[in-house]
Amino acid sequence: QLQLVQSGGGLVQSGGSLRLSCVAARFTFDFFAVGWFRQAPGKEREGVSCISRSSKGTKYAESVKGRFTTSRDYAKNTVYLQMNSLKPEDTAVYYCAVDRTSDPDFCAISLRDSGYEYWGQGAQVTVSS
Repeated sequence: QLQLVQSGGGLVQSGGSLRLSCVAARFTFDFFAVGWFRQAPGKEREGVSCISRSSKGTKYAESVKGRFTTSRDYAKNTVYLQMNSLKPEDTAVYYCAVDRTSDPDFCAISLRDSGYEYWGQGAQVTVSS
């Protein structure tokens, strides 16, 4: 069973920063694209960012472009989501997930056309105004 372990959520003031981590337990991230998603109360889960197996491909939702950055550390088997200039509307539970893509430079930010099958436990991010 593939397991993703998340950390790094918390409470921050508007304009602040947080970094989320997603660690692969008992498998290597090398064969997977990794996506970040979030779900606010009463809303559908939405794609935030993704990074391809090779790290050459990254995508961001329009709402977070220029503020969020995703990266991966192959040696630590960890993927990060650096979130800067946080806004109250970024408040949500954030999830990482893996997608076994055939193209090493591709990742999907949409759940509809992707194969994200394993998910982290989620991390609460709360941004106060």
